[in-house]
Amino acid sequence: MNSNRRMVRYSEGALLYSMGLTCFQRLANEAEAVYRIEGMPPLVKCDVFEAYIERFREN
Repeated sequence: MNSNRRMVRYSEGALLYSMGLTCFQRLANEAEAVYRIEGMPPLVKCDVFEAYIERFREN
């Protein structure tokens, strides 16, 4: 998975990684890839998220 975007909103990330919104939110939080800036919806840093989900890859 190699996204062209550095950061995405939850809804964009769920579409980008082909998973449900709730699942994406949970994994992004577990990965500590969520950035919360006052007055804005949370952003997820794609490279941190991708590094985290690579741990679940089966060979």
